[in-house]
Amino acid sequence: MCGIVAYIGEKQALPILLKGLYRLEYRGYDSAGLAFLNPGLQLYKTKGKVADLETYIEGKNTSGTIGIAHTRWATHGEPNDINAHPHFSQSGKLAIIHNGIIENYAVLKEELKQRGYLFKSETDTEVLVHLIEDIMHNEKTELGEAVRIALNQVIGAYAIVIMSENDPDTLVAARKGSPLVVGIGDGEFYLASDATPIVEYTKDVVYLNDEEIAILSRKQSLTIKTIKNQIKTPYVQKLELSLTAIEKGGFEHFMLKEIYEQPRSIRDSMRGRLNAKEGRVSLGGIIDYETKMKNARRIIIIACGTSWHAGLVGEYLFEELARIPVEVEYASEFRYRNPVISEEDVVIAISQSGETADTLAAIELAKSKGATIIGICNVVGSSIPRATHAGSYTHAGPEIGVASTKAFTAQVTILTLMALRIAYMKGSIEKSRFHQIINELESIPEKVEETLKVDPEIKELARMFTFARNFLYLGRGYNFPVALEGALKLKEISYIHAEGYPAAEMKHGPIALIDREMPVVVIATNRGPYDKVISNIQEVKARNGKIIAVVTKGDIKVKELADYIIEIPETEEMLVPLLATIPLQLLSYHIAVMRDCNVDQPRNLAKSVTVE
Repeated sequence: MCGIVAYIGEKQALPILLKGLYRLEYRGYDSAGLAFLNPGLQLYKTKGKVADLETYIEGKNTSGTIGIAHTRWATHGEPNDINAHPHFSQSGKLAIIHNGIIENYAVLKEELKQRGYLFKSETDTEVLVHLIEDIMHNEKTELGEAVRIALNQVIGAYAIVIMSENDPDTLVAARKGSPLVVGIGDGEFYLASDATPIVEYTKDVVYLNDEEIAILSRKQSLTIKTIKNQIKTPYVQKLELSLTAIEKGGFEHFMLKEIYEQPRSIRDSMRGRLNAKEGRVSLGGIIDYETKMKNARRIIIIACGTSWHAGLVGEYLFEELARIPVEVEYASEFRYRNPVISEEDVVIAISQSGETADTLAAIELAKSKGATIIGICNVVGSSIPRATHAGSYTHAGPEIGVASTKAFTAQVTILTLMALRIAYMKGSIEKSRFHQIINELESIPEKVEETLKVDPEIKELARMFTFARNFLYLGRGYNFPVALEGALKLKEISYIHAEGYPAAEMKHGPIALIDREMPVVVIATNRGPYDKVISNIQEVKARNGKIIAVVTKGDIKVKELADYIIEIPETEEMLVPLLATIPLQLLSYHIAVMRDCNVDQPRNLAKSVTVE
């Protein structure tokens, strides 16, 4: 949930650290800080965003070729100057930055208090740096060994980087449950929560695994060992990320850029996997587990947030096409309710970041019961692809806006391909129908481009609802998850209360909310239970609700009833979510902008949820 960046080499660290913090700010932005060695430890931190930190350090001594930096999403202690990272040890000789939660910090803190340690902050991180210093003092060890011993006493998740005034040529880093990547340059090293701060300096990276410690030394290069003291050989990978992919490219916000990238991201997610001319769907990442999926007694989809909504679409797809029973679970609930899982079950875990803590824990639970785990993820080298038996990357490209957009449609695209592939293998779909669907799927990127042309209309529509206090989103069948996702986008970035419902469920409670002040967004495309949705619209109109309808181009019936119409191209019912989601993303975006909200960094949220 927090952003970590560090540097050791011959360059001045400050420009690298600041630029890295800006690129990682999507991970947390309630406070920020830096620490340098020059030669003593210099620490600067403040409540607020990275820009506030940059203002704060103007005119201060920030020179140094080794430094650590952090942008925070608060867990322990409110966002303020004191709780901001980095944190000093009691002697002031060690500085640490940390992403994650030390679950047994209270017990450790009490022990350290009894030994005379004083605490300035409310954070669990300060407990860890005091513990490391205590071990160094009592065990007479070097920094790297003290970190290793300390982490054997820690329960929880962490990505840490620590430096010592007494060892100006070394950084020590470690991870468990929170991501950390090492960039290898010419006589220099970079550390970050993801590759975005590293990409312009080096393409050679090492992704740390859980319970691994990295010792980065100007003198001895890179050493990796486990907290059990087993030496590991670094596995150096080449970054495929490009610098242009993490810049705004002329758009006002990353979110708008990512909405407009969806024709490409959907196409890239299908590239090499779908060939309509040859009538072929093939996903190389799951090829060794296709038979297991085909013969699955049940598919369980686990995810959180937007990925959970994609999973709901997947439920409809797998049940309709492959005729396999599907359950969609919130990962956070699944891991705690002692679920019934067997070796005949296949679990599909979906995550944009590949680091979602609840989803990772749910994966480990399902694996312990013998289930086969398939991952759908966007970030190469992240934890979930390494924890699963097989899976497929979405190839959506970096998603910097905190509110997910292109990741959702890319996930739905992969789920569609998987369901089609398994259905074809099972023979549960007629070949003519299979070819009809894949031909239409291949045309979806062009239809998304056409859908994006309604943006000016949606911008004008947004003006009418800038000051609305509540929204209701309704859909049926494949459009029910679209309604949920539309409502989530609106509340995430505009702070307007919004709820999504199956349209038929409205009369079982939510209809009590309908009045002339209540905008109701209805996904009313001309496939599936179209006539039933029209009846639901009439129920809203009878109570003076304002109807915004997403309809198939050329629709007449809904147009007569709705107050406002947004048209999308016609497509197969199961592919409608890939189109109907687009105008709802744009509506949320424009309302949020008009409300002067921070679209890319909405309050209280962070992109990668690496803590419970």
